Amino acid sequence: PLRRRRRAADAAPGLLLLLRARHRRSPARRAPDLAPRRVRPRAPDRRRLLALRGVARRQTGLATRPAVAPPRPPPERDFAGTPYVPVYVMLPLGVVSVKGEVAEADELVAQLRVLKAAGVDGVMVDCWWGNVEAHRPQEYNWAGYKRLFHIIRDLKLKLQVVMSFHECGGNVGDDVSIPLPEWVIEIGKSNPDIYFTDREGRRNTECLSWGIDKERVLQGRTAVEVYFDFMRSFRVEFDEYFEDGIISEIEVGLGACGELRYPSYAANHGWKYPGIGEFQCYDRYLQKNLRRAAEARGHAMWAKSPDNAGHYNSEPNNTGFFCDGGDYDSYYGRFFLNWYAQVLLDHADRVLMLARLAFEGSAIAVKVSGIHWWYKTASHAAELTAGFYNPCNRDGYAPIAQVLKKHGAALNFTCVELRTMDQHEVYPEALADPEGLVWQVLNAAWDAGIQVASENALPCYDRDGFNKTLENAKPRNDPDGRHLFGFTYLRLCSTLFEGPNLPEFERFVKRMHGEAVHDLRA
Repeated sequence: PLRRRRRAADAAPGLLLLLRARHRRSPARRAPDLAPRRVRPRAPDRRRLLALRGVARRQTGLATRPAVAPPRPPPERDFAGTPYVPVYVMLPLGVVSVKGEVAEADELVAQLRVLKAAGVDGVMVDCWWGNVEAHRPQEYNWAGYKRLFHIIRDLKLKLQVVMSFHECGGNVGDDVSIPLPEWVIEIGKSNPDIYFTDREGRRNTECLSWGIDKERVLQGRTAVEVYFDFMRSFRVEFDEYFEDGIISEIEVGLGACGELRYPSYAANHGWKYPGIGEFQCYDRYLQKNLRRAAEARGHAMWAKSPDNAGHYNSEPNNTGFFCDGGDYDSYYGRFFLNWYAQVLLDHADRVLMLARLAFEGSAIAVKVSGIHWWYKTASHAAELTAGFYNPCNRDGYAPIAQVLKKHGAALNFTCVELRTMDQHEVYPEALADPEGLVWQVLNAAWDAGIQVASENALPCYDRDGFNKTLENAKPRNDPDGRHLFGFTYLRLCSTLFEGPNLPEFERFVKRMHGEAVHDLRA
């Protein structure tokens, strides 16, 4: 018996190893009387989960995010007792037709009565060069505007009038077509260099090139002389409206869309947001100007425009000129961009000098566009192509403010209703920062000691957009108490009177006026 027990004990280790091997190969053949082991569940592989989620997103087109409660909107600020900021409303672009008639006059009067009851101070009207001086030089037809201004005066509203020396119809939001005067178009057929031109030779007929400001190519007159004659005619024709204080401000159109900028991002040339746009200096007059500047600098070889700046819909880092460390910051790049921006400043200087002469004693203003896309990059490419020399290491708006100060003009800036976070959610690739841009421009103007007004860049009917406008109009805790001196709402349309839109707008007007409202969000 003792020997048998020893032999069994010697064999036990081998038997045990055999049983374990069989168990690993065939779990189903485990002895039924053995209690099953508890197996701890394995933690999911995080990398595998992320990969699967990525596949799901690509297959469904949906972002699978964890369900979280939406953040509570911030409490609303009480603007009761704050400075009074007048509110104007832009009238429809085609409110006066080419035939000199007020479009849908009865409906317009009814809408203006509602706006007056809502507390609006006045309206803004575009006086289109293509309507007034349409057929022959220095033959002006102001009949339609006389009828419109009479309606506005009877309703005891104020007037902001825009000297619109550009065409209407080629930009976002344009719902009518008003070309440049016929006689100007005829000149352009034989001399297309009167228009801004891009690298491919495409002409932009929206407005005249600044290269002909001092060139007698418009039937014996220069471009600035044509603008001055138009403004002087308006001042004489509507003298009583100036004397009675009905016309509170003249906004002088200085470029594309009536704004001080090059037409660098024209939709009719294929541009789509957020493209960087293209330089617009290839007409022979601006090219001659560039050659002179290069020779004066002592570098005749710089008399050329960049050949690596991409196209209308490029991104900055896909170009050799605008990428980080690109040619925009080279010796040549700085020379070219300084020249390009100086042409813009010189144009503003010349036209504003004549505007001050034509409208002596009246308030004048200039609109500057809010080009907020690619603002978070080093080069600020979209601003550079538009003529604002504003890379991350230079303030491109202070020189503009100084020119406006020289002529006693106010600065009207756009996009005050936009939020950077909203832009990031919709177009994260645009690297936009409208809030940073607005802050820079407003402070550049205030530091120069000029007045600042603003308008919204896109249609706005919601409380969040109005609240953002209010915050920019009356900055919190500003030690100097600075604020906007006016706001113009874009634009009068039937949508403004639908549903809750009009009550929201009326509430906004009260707060801009410094009045109390009783439904502030806590």
